[in-house]
Amino acid sequence: MSSRRLITPSERSKLDPFVVATGDASPRDQRDLMERPFFSLAKAKRTAPILYQTGDVCVEVYAVPEHGMATIWDADVLIWAASQIVEAENLGLKTSRFLRFTPYQLLIAVGRQTGARDYKLLKGALARLQATVIRTSIRQGEHWRRHQFSWINEWEECARRDGRVEGMEFVLPDWFYRGVIDRSLVLTIDPAYFSLTGGIERWLYRVARKHAGRQPRGWLFEVAHLHEKSGSLAKPADFAIDLRRIAARQPLPGYRLSIERRERRELLRILPSKSFTAPVDGAVNHLGTSGVHTIGTPGVPVSGFRECKPQLTLWPGNTIACPNLESNLESNCCSGAARLADNTDTRAQPPTEHPSQPSLPLPGRKTGGKR
Repeated sequence: MSSRRLITPSERSKLDPFVVATGDASPRDQRDLMERPFFSLAKAKRTAPILYQTGDVCVEVYAVPEHGMATIWDADVLIWAASQIVEAENLGLKTSRFLRFTPYQLLIAVGRQTGARDYKLLKGALARLQATVIRTSIRQGEHWRRHQFSWINEWEECARRDGRVEGMEFVLPDWFYRGVIDRSLVLTIDPAYFSLTGGIERWLYRVARKHAGRQPRGWLFEVAHLHEKSGSLAKPADFAIDLRRIAARQPLPGYRLSIERRERRELLRILPSKSFTAPVDGAVNHLGTSGVHTIGTPGVPVSGFRECKPQLTLWPGNTIACPNLESNLESNCCSGAARLADNTDTRAQPPTEHPSQPSLPLPGRKTGGKR
């Protein structure tokens, strides 16, 4: 009796493909990923896990030695995917977790070059995104469940016999996809974000965009708290030095940074400036799967790289139209009266003055607001 290996069918066979063909799309980021430590901030390979917990929020990130942990530069793939999904849904198109696209589309959109080396780096990023394992309680309800997944369930490149890559496919995890199609969990970001070269700079911009928005008095973080939220392997003192250097250079698009000190605490204030170049629009409204059944390279006789160039340009410069005024109970901010600690319920009683508490709110701050 011969033994047969059980072959599990690909997840793609159960999903209708979303063929990326919308052209330009304003870059959008998923809010759950914008401030919590989901990615390595270093370009060197990281295998040490990230273990972060505050209140009911738990984030655990594990890497395999072969590939290392997904980096914040690898996260550009997820930002691009979220941008395309939101843009398609806003145009009335149906989407799914199964994306078909050309590498040229992705690389141009995130400000990369399109040489052979860049395609190789893209495949390395996809490998790390698939190999990285995340376990989190975020968006898992009140029963303290933990959802485990990888940033990409599976991926594949479609190549010709001569080795030229004509297209790529990957399947996003359900946790991330549902966070993208939820209208309250996506924010538009500045295209200049992709030009930031430092890992801490990139992470800090996402924190600034999520918390400060365009609030006149900005947001104030305790440096020690930021270090914990970043998941950085740097020593707290070295992390603080990096923040001071970043504040001296002012590299964040749309925000100004300043270091403040209160007694023995070192604080970082993030203030919005007038140099925003990206619009803020509504998030997507519904969930669906595409009925498209063909690969996303229509009209391209030889290759899906250069023929797409007319519709693939960097996003036009605009201005962010609305502030981000959402009230986030897991932030560490201070500008007036004290607020309760991370992830505690503030509905029971109003904030009170408490000088020893590192988290302080902005006076007169409103909740809600258009994304």
